[in-house]
Amino acid sequence: MAKPLLEMAAARVFFDGIFTSPRVAHPEGVAVNRDGSIWCGTETGDLLRLSADGGSAERMGGTEGFLLGIAFDSAGNCFACDLKHSAIFRWNAGTGLMERFASAGIRVPNYPIVDETRGWLYVSDSAGEDNRSGIFRYDLKTGEGRLWCREPMAFANGMTMAPDGSGLYVVESNAACISYVPILADGAAGARQIVVDGVDNVPDGLAFAPDGSLFISCYEPSRIYRWRQDRGLEVLIEDPAATTLAHPTNIAFKGDKLYTANLGRWHITEIDLATIPN
Repeated sequence: MAKPLLEMAAARVFFDGIFTSPRVAHPEGVAVNRDGSIWCGTETGDLLRLSADGGSAERMGGTEGFLLGIAFDSAGNCFACDLKHSAIFRWNAGTGLMERFASAGIRVPNYPIVDETRGWLYVSDSAGEDNRSGIFRYDLKTGEGRLWCREPMAFANGMTMAPDGSGLYVVESNAACISYVPILADGAAGARQIVVDGVDNVPDGLAFAPDGSLFISCYEPSRIYRWRQDRGLEVLIEDPAATTLAHPTNIAFKGDKLYTANLGRWHITEIDLATIPN
């Protein structure tokens, strides 16, 4: 394997929540709010807001379940997938309440994508290798919806919208690949195609950088890749000790910083991308 593009010195613990109140209990999802704060969900169902400088944490709401992926809309509402309840919850920025939003048909809601242009919320369903389903789609106003992409996937996991809005990039964790599902003119799901393979060995999260390159976080090993169509996969950073990067799941950009949730520990990691080679 080639040497990572960044040394581990580029990464630091942004917020250590092992002993804080609220506690950052094995975070899976992470997202950046419009005010610059970093939000995450925990294994105890808490939705947490970390201040932009990493100096404090606040519990915004909870489900008493296990939160997986989270995502904001333009109004600051936060959608959160809950493993225990097999449902997607929505934290309302206006009322501060966290309420069940959608659950029809889905079994293991993993990651949400907000598509305000079309009025839909897409959610991957990680039902597992032997009982796969695909991607669900729910109305952003009513929460009504059903299975959207019916092609079976090998543990559909993290997702991201294509920069031009043309479709969804989806992690298939059990196949160590990234697939692309076009959104057709009528809103239907197009034919799934594999765009990145050989993502050794358990990819989990996805995010597009401002320059259009795709970043892929791996639960195992504790590694993050950068993928560009003309250059293929490059190892961005890796933590052999799994301490600063500790089984990273979802990732989110804020300027030249990349934030990772670490399911293996109790903190959010910040990675400085200012020195990354072109």
